[in-house]
Amino acid sequence: MAVLGDFAYTNAVLKRTVIVDKNLLSILVCPVSKAPLEYNKDKQELVCRASGLAYPIRDGIPVMLETEARPLEADEKLRDSSGAASSDSGSFDSSAE
Repeated sequence: MAVLGDFAYTNAVLKRTVIVDKNLLSILVCPVSKAPLEYNKDKQELVCRASGLAYPIRDGIPVMLETEARPLEADEKLRDSSGAASSDSGSFDSSAE
């Protein structure tokens, strides 16, 4: 279950920050590749590097539909959840907040 977090004002627009529950993230997998997902807090997405897709989180609910997923850019596929270049594209960090 996703937990709603704080509200933040950015450029005079109300933006809700959603915090994904670590237990939920540990059981969710990509519906395409069945690989683990990473939480991208800034973009409010669950990212699967194996399939190259990012699933949106809307109103605190992960939308796990391939038709709603955004294809990752080439540089996004090579980065880990902290934003650093990854030397092992097969490793996933499900503990990211």
